[in-house]
Amino acid sequence: MEAVAIGGAGIAAGGMNAVVGSGTLITFPTLLAFGYPAVLANVSNNVGLVPGVLSAAYGYRRELRGQRRRLVRFGAASLLGGLVGALLLLRLPDAAFRAIVPVLILTACVLVLLQPRLNRWMRNRRQEDARADGGVPMWLGVLGTGVYGGYFGAAQGVLLMGMFGAVLRDDLQRLNAAKNVLASLVNGVAAVVFVIAADIDWTVAALIAAGSTAGGLLGARLGRRLPPAAMRAVIVTVGVTASVLLIARP
Repeated sequence: MEAVAIGGAGIAAGGMNAVVGSGTLITFPTLLAFGYPAVLANVSNNVGLVPGVLSAAYGYRRELRGQRRRLVRFGAASLLGGLVGALLLLRLPDAAFRAIVPVLILTACVLVLLQPRLNRWMRNRRQEDARADGGVPMWLGVLGTGVYGGYFGAAQGVLLMGMFGAVLRDDLQRLNAAKNVLASLVNGVAAVVFVIAADIDWTVAALIAAGSTAGGLLGARLGRRLPPAAMRAVIVTVGVTASVLLIARP
């Protein structure tokens, strides 16, 4: 039953990452509920979600056409940020992670709740105010999001889409495709660090990898048809549950 639950959480997380991000808010609380230590759960979850974000990026491959320059520019920031975030996770004590992560999760939940307003603002903004690439501030924003993603990662996709939609002049589906590639770079470089230097529960990672790969492909194809309000409700519910579990644990 535990394996089925973790695999199912991986499917849901893969689908959510493809469409809105925040898949970690499904898998991470699931692992906590089964008694896994917070850092081990985070590291194993990160490694397991890499195939899922890659499959989501593949699912949006048509929307990636013509974005090579953007992906190279922001991909460098994502790789650097993911590396720094992963190293911070390994260098800081476990107690720091347990203290910081509930705040990060609740912040991610707020971002998920605010996403409809962000989307409306993105659609209503004046296109002439958008810059081609956002300049240095946008690059630094992607870098900061990468640090956050390498350290924990919940809702890094929401952060990226908020920044992209506010500044870049492009279709939202194309921006979402770019978001999936950047998230895969962050998760990928963090996973390499974790494989080299951290303890990983490989059974957990394999279950999440299998589920998130299927979920990423399904999310890229079918995710636009799911009721957004229902998806946000699930994300926020499990996110708050995860925060309570972390705070209440001795």
